[in-house]
Amino acid sequence: MASTGFWPVKSRLKEVIDYAENPDKTTDKRFLDEDLWAALRYVENDQKTDRTMYVSGINCPKQRAYRCMMATKRRYGKLGGNVAYHGYQSFASGEVTPEEAHKIGVETARRMWGENFEVVVTTHLNTDHLHNHFVVNSVSFKTGRKFENHIRDHIELREISDAVCREHGKSVIPFTHFYRNKRAYWAEKSGKLTHRGQLQKDMDEALSKCSSYKSLEYYLKSLGYRLERDFRYEHPSVTADGWERAVRIDSLGEQYSRERIREKLLENQRKPELYAIVYPIWKRKPLLSFEYEFRKAQRMDTVTLLFQLFIELLKLCTGNNVEQQPNRPLSPMMRAEVRKLDQYLEEYWLLCDNNIRSPKELLSFQESMSARIAELEKKRYALRLKLRRVKSPEEDTALKQRAKELTRQITPLRKELKIAKRIEEHIPRIKELLDAERQIELKHNNLMIKKERGHER
Repeated sequence: MASTGFWPVKSRLKEVIDYAENPDKTTDKRFLDEDLWAALRYVENDQKTDRTMYVSGINCPKQRAYRCMMATKRRYGKLGGNVAYHGYQSFASGEVTPEEAHKIGVETARRMWGENFEVVVTTHLNTDHLHNHFVVNSVSFKTGRKFENHIRDHIELREISDAVCREHGKSVIPFTHFYRNKRAYWAEKSGKLTHRGQLQKDMDEALSKCSSYKSLEYYLKSLGYRLERDFRYEHPSVTADGWERAVRIDSLGEQYSRERIREKLLENQRKPELYAIVYPIWKRKPLLSFEYEFRKAQRMDTVTLLFQLFIELLKLCTGNNVEQQPNRPLSPMMRAEVRKLDQYLEEYWLLCDNNIRSPKELLSFQESMSARIAELEKKRYALRLKLRRVKSPEEDTALKQRAKELTRQITPLRKELKIAKRIEEHIPRIKELLDAERQIELKHNNLMIKKERGHER
C-alpha cells in the first residue's frame, strides 16, 4: 500500500532537486562498497545508472532538470511565487523492490503531471519504507500556466497511485472517512475533550439505554442538549448552550448514521434488562442546591469554597461503581471538565493547606514561594561555583551532597508554585462555567425572574 502527498516549495528550486537526487538516498545499497565515491564512479556509466540510482525525468532530461525547469519559467516570465511542488509516494515495508517502487512512481507521475509539467522522480532507499519523491515544476512547459494546487489534485494523486499499485498487484490503503477537523484532532491527541467528543460520549450512553427515537430524544434533552432537527430528518442535529453552531449526529462517525442508530434501537428492544433503566431526571438543579446549602451555613464566598463547589459538582458526574449519578449537571461543558478532576482536587488541597481565601492571598503566596525558590537557587549556584575549585575528593562529595539537598528542597516548592499559577488561570474558567450552569438550571426549571413591562398612561 502507498501513501501520497505533496506541498508547495517557496525556496530555491535547485535545493529541492538536489535533495530528491541525493546519491546517498537513491543509490542501491549493494553498490555502496567501502566508499561512496566508488559507487558514484560506478554509476557514471549511462548503461548502469538506471539500475543503480533510481532517478528519472519526465518531459526533461534528469541530468539537466534544473536548467530545463528554469528555462520554462523564464520563457513565460513566471519566476516568482511557488517555484515547484514536492511530493512523495511511500510504500509499506518489504512490499516492493527498488525497481518496482521506481516503476510505480514514474507511472504515477506520468499520469498525474506528464501532459503539462516537467517532473523529476527519484526513489529513496535509505529507510525501511521505500519511497518516491516527485519534484514538479510549478509552470507548465506546454501552456505556461502555473499549477493551482487544489484539494482535488491531492485526491487525484491518491486515486492514480492506488490504480497504478493495483495494476502492479500491490495493496492500497482502504478509504476511511475522517470525522474530525484538524483542531479537534490535535486537541484529542493532547488529552483534551472537545464538545464533539463529549457529545459522542453522551450519545454512546444514550444509545446503550434507549430503545426508540422518542426515548433517545428525551435522554439527550435530559443531558442538556437541544435537537435542532429530530430523527424524522435525514441528518438529525443537536446543540447545547455555549456552542457556536449545531452538530450533525451522523458527523460523529459511521456508527451514528440514522440507519445505524435505528438498528441499535431495534436491537435494544430485545434486551429485557433495559426495561429497568432509570432515565436522567428532567428537572434537576444540583448547583442551586449546593449554593443553598452554602448560604444556609453562612459561608463566605472565597476561592477555596469556589473550588469546593466546583469539585462537588464534578463528583456528581463521576457517579459510583453501580450506576451513574442521575442528578448530574445539565451543561455538557461542565461534564467535560471531569477529565481534569484530579487537577482541581490538587489545587483545592493546596488552597486548604495554605489557608488561601482570596485572589490577593493567592498572589501573595506565589510571591513568597518565588522568593524562597530564588534564595535556595542562589545558595545552590554558590555551591556549584565552589565545586569548580575543590581541592580534595572529600570536599567535592560534601559540596555535591549539600547541592542535592537544596535541590530536594526546591523541587516541591516549584511544584506548589506551578499549582498556584494554575489556580490563577482556572479561577476565571470556573466562574464562567458555574455562571453558565446556573443560568441553564434556572431556565430549565422555570426559575428565571421575568421582568414586568412598565406602562405609561
